[in-house]
Amino acid sequence: MRDKYGVAYDKYCYPGSDVLINLLDIRDSEKLEEAEAEFTAERYRTYEPTKQSLADFSFEHLEYLHHHMFQDLYAWAGKPRDVDISKGGTRFCTWTRIEPEAIKLFKTIPALADYQDNEDLVEKVADLFCELNLLHPFREGNGRVLRFFFEELLFTLGFHVTWPKISQKDWIDANIAGVHLNLELLKVIFTQAISELE
Repeated sequence: MRDKYGVAYDKYCYPGSDVLINLLDIRDSEKLEEAEAEFTAERYRTYEPTKQSLADFSFEHLEYLHHHMFQDLYAWAGKPRDVDISKGGTRFCTWTRIEPEAIKLFKTIPALADYQDNEDLVEKVADLFCELNLLHPFREGNGRVLRFFFEELLFTLGFHVTWPKISQKDWIDANIAGVHLNLELLKVIFTQAISELE
């Protein structure tokens, strides 16, 4: 049996199942999805940001946000995965390369402050989002925590983020296009999402 990430019988799932082992001992994938939605929404609502500068947006901070969001559900919340995963035709970063690749990517974040105009910022942010999405460092919850991370990051740059109401398929299509070096769909999403703080 394979789960949505194409992992067969990995240690993160209950034996003979594609349901992730969870602190609530939910064995039904739909019920677990519902619990995830409720718990992460509450953790998102009660989050108190502490980041003040772009230099604070490290891989450790992404891990912290993942732990914050998923601590009620998974014992491994905030910890990088140690299995390889893929989705459809997209293979995510080999697990042994997650930390070295993350270090390189997160070192580029302070340079975001040097954007020339909003179009330049959107280009840089879309590229970084695509690269971090390919990293996919956690066994589950990557998209949610990445959007959370970018909300906080862009707020630090003086922007508010309101994600456009698009389907999951549109999100996936934009990310797949990015994998194939076409950032246009992600740029459209970020152009719609970003507005300057008043």
